[in-house]
Amino acid sequence: MNSRIFAFAGLAAVLCAVPADAHHSFAMFDANKLTTLKGTVKQFQWTNPHAWIIMMVNDEQGQAVQWSIEMNGPSGLARDGWVPKTLTPGMDISVVIHPLRDGNKGGQFLGLTLPDGKVLGNLEGRPGNRPGREGNEGGN
Repeated sequence: MNSRIFAFAGLAAVLCAVPADAHHSFAMFDANKLTTLKGTVKQFQWTNPHAWIIMMVNDEQGQAVQWSIEMNGPSGLARDGWVPKTLTPGMDISVVIHPLRDGNKGGQFLGLTLPDGKVLGNLEGRPGNRPGREGNEGGN
C-alpha cells in the first residue's frame, strides 16, 4: 500500500514539473531597450513554440545583415489576427524589438508597421500590452 502512495506521489511530482520545463526565460532580451529595425522580410516562420521574423537590415556600411526576431507562438498570433501569410518575403517593414543583451542580431518582437501603414503589436513597448496584439491599445 505504501509503495503505491509513493509511486503516485512521484508520478504527480514529475507531471507537475514538466510544464515548467516547457517555458524559457526572456533574460536574453534587454527589456530596458527598444530598437527599431527597418528592412525586408526574408522569411516568416510560422512555427511552434515561437514564430520568427527573419529579416535583412542594412548596417552602417550599407551591407545587408540578417536579424532573427522571436515572436509569440502561432496560436497566440492567430488570436490576434495574424495568419501565416501576414508577412511575405520581400515585404519592407519596420519592427520594434527588445534587442538581445549579447549584441547579436536578434530580439523579442514588440510591434511592426506594414508597408500600408497598418500597425501590428505594440510599437511603444508599454507594459500591459501583449506583443503581437494589433493596435496600441493599453491594458491587454
